[in-house]
Amino acid sequence: MGGKFEEKLKELGVTLPNAPTPAANYVPAVRVGDILYVSGQISQDENGLIKGKLGADLEVPAGAKAARTCAINLLAQVRAACDGDLDRLVRVVKLTGFVNSAPDFTDHPKVINGASDFLVEALGEAGRHARSAVGTMLPLGVAVEIEGIFQVR
Repeated sequence: MGGKFEEKLKELGVTLPNAPTPAANYVPAVRVGDILYVSGQISQDENGLIKGKLGADLEVPAGAKAARTCAINLLAQVRAACDGDLDRLVRVVKLTGFVNSAPDFTDHPKVINGASDFLVEALGEAGRHARSAVGTMLPLGVAVEIEGIFQVR
């Protein structure tokens, strides 16, 4: 362990957690050819769930930080799906970000930037991706959930 991506994460002070286990009857990731579809990762860190509604309980910076934790958990799932070798990641193809938000909240993209900016910082060009950002209600009251599509080898 300790390829180029994990070394960059270490430089950023990030240690990937063990891949979170699914909360219901689904798998964390499905690989079709060289494309890996990773199930939605909710905002949680070593202290537990990051909850709140953007535009009511949380401001954009807190939401962006929550989105960053989703990106970290996405990378943990990619690493697990690649038998522990994150360097099998070719690129992030697409993220779909869901933001738990108040009805009048409109800064969903700024929240999901927390994940996008982190992935580019950690992975360089391989981290650049297409993206959607949507406002909705989320399970368990979490602030953010993000699913991802990745190209792997």
